Amino acid sequence: KDLHLPVSIPDVSSSPSTEFPADWSIKTRLLFMSSQPFTWAEHLKAQEEAQGFAQHCRATSVNFPQSIQEPKLSTELRCAFQQSLIYWLHPSLPWLQLFPRIGADRKIAGKTSLWSCDETLQQVLMSEWSVSFTSLYNLLKAKLCPYFYVCTYQFTVLFRTAGLAGSDVITAVVSPTTRGLREAMRNEGIEFSLPLVEETRINSPETDKNTEDGEEQGVSDDESFSWLEEMGVQDKIKKPDAISVKLCKEKNEVQVDHKPESVALVKGTNTFMLLNFLINCKSLVAAAGPQAGLPPTLLSPVAFRGATMQTLKARSINVKTPVHSCYNDIFSLEITGPVMPHCLHTLTMLLKSAQRGAFSAVLYTHEPTAVFNTKTERILNKETMCKDLTKCGLHLKTLDQLIQLPTLGKSSIRLLEMRDYAYTWKS
Repeated sequence: KDLHLPVSIPDVSSSPSTEFPADWSIKTRLLFMSSQPFTWAEHLKAQEEAQGFAQHCRATSVNFPQSIQEPKLSTELRCAFQQSLIYWLHPSLPWLQLFPRIGADRKIAGKTSLWSCDETLQQVLMSEWSVSFTSLYNLLKAKLCPYFYVCTYQFTVLFRTAGLAGSDVITAVVSPTTRGLREAMRNEGIEFSLPLVEETRINSPETDKNTEDGEEQGVSDDESFSWLEEMGVQDKIKKPDAISVKLCKEKNEVQVDHKPESVALVKGTNTFMLLNFLINCKSLVAAAGPQAGLPPTLLSPVAFRGATMQTLKARSINVKTPVHSCYNDIFSLEITGPVMPHCLHTLTMLLKSAQRGAFSAVLYTHEPTAVFNTKTERILNKETMCKDLTKCGLHLKTLDQLIQLPTLGKSSIRLLEMRDYAYTWKS
């Protein structure tokens, strides 16, 4: 068996490829392993750190040869590594961990929240947040920001600029959603689709034939008939077909609540309506509990108004693992924090050169965001999509990956391996 790679990944489901698919989920931790040391990623000099910050702010793209002979001595590599770890965050409250937000109550509990009982302070926080959110959307519209995330305590929204993920218009993906949230969006006139629900309908047309018939008859009123069912009299009352259809639709819709299938896709000008809806949505912020009064977390690859520059944490570890009767050195590099799609790609480009085309990685996904790999339903030619995207702050090779139509569905990449400069992965 090949021993030049420290970890062999079982049942790798892809064929070797020069590129891996775009993964739109947010990772909370990456663990890279290699038979080559990661000493080049340790103890960056002040000058290298400063250069990395400058390169990030100026969106400098650094290209490396296929293999770097002495990675530890490569200042360019170390500066580019620092550059790749930077992300932008709002709000910034250093005593609170602001990502992830879903399921974070226990981590935030007990931390001082000055604003939880102060309505004036809450209004100031939300007012600042609205300015930052609007600034991000404007950057996105101008193709100066490729994408960003809005992380609330109940759901996450991914906004992507036109040209990314196979769409020629701005897209926003919301997950997970509830019937209440979807109703509120409809009431605001926001048009959206439930791609995974529609996919199921296409695959099993019989199940939804009645619903389609009902829709043709014009079942458009939003009155709820579920009370008939609750009283147990729905069989005794002769109802028009339209009402039966409505009952059926209500039942199906509630069944997807909180699940990956509840993912909602918003496109084009509807994304601006979604922005306004979120700014004015009362349930966006927790009314009680440890996250009470705390605005959602905004995460972006590029700077925006009111944002704070943050860096992912990186540390290298040297471990020995048993291989047959002896111990082999395995070197690992751990990255923690909100790892966004562009960052995963940029890091793999650096490692490809520094680790001589051989490494493996275990990727830890923030599960509620795995469904962001759902298709956007719109395929265009590459030339149209790349137009004007060169100033969005991403490396051109990373941009090349992110304009592709998503292929992972509701799963995400868990294991990534590079051998002889070719990728295999498992989702």
